[in-house]
Amino acid sequence: MGPEIRREHILKEISRGGAPVSASVLAKKMKVSRQIIVGDVALLRAAGHDITATARGYILTPMLWGTNPYTGKIACLHGPEDIGAELHAMVGMGALVVNVIIDHELYGEIIGYLNLKTPGEVDDFITKMETSQVKPLSDLTQGAHLHTIACHDKGHFEQIQRHLNDLGFQYDN
Repeated sequence: MGPEIRREHILKEISRGGAPVSASVLAKKMKVSRQIIVGDVALLRAAGHDITATARGYILTPMLWGTNPYTGKIACLHGPEDIGAELHAMVGMGALVVNVIIDHELYGEIIGYLNLKTPGEVDDFITKMETSQVKPLSDLTQGAHLHTIACHDKGHFEQIQRHLNDLGFQYDN
């Protein structure tokens, strides 16, 4: 299979069902290396395809939003021990936690894509964080960070914001 046809197949695979597809799974299906898939995805992005890489694989960005068309950013401040509770609070209220953003002193804005929408996905993320011994991005900013969340509408967003504030997770000057 030639590179153009392979890239068409990659687009079809990540368009199905809304679940992320890992580069390893795509590589196995296409009978190429994972690195070839990573390169193909980079070329697809450069060609204008809106593809997001998550910890669980690739997905077309519009499919992430699903029934949650409104997005907003929430400023948070807490230690690493509260990450699970914070994420569970958001997904428990029906939000999709799109990313975490920090403002790094040297590099400026750094974004980590999470795309978490179920309690199980949050649990998997927390387990991976704890077993990998990798520090969260918010460690670089003493716990200060933003989350982009997708939710039903502005009222839903404000409800989630109030809930995080009540829990003590919202950043307050």
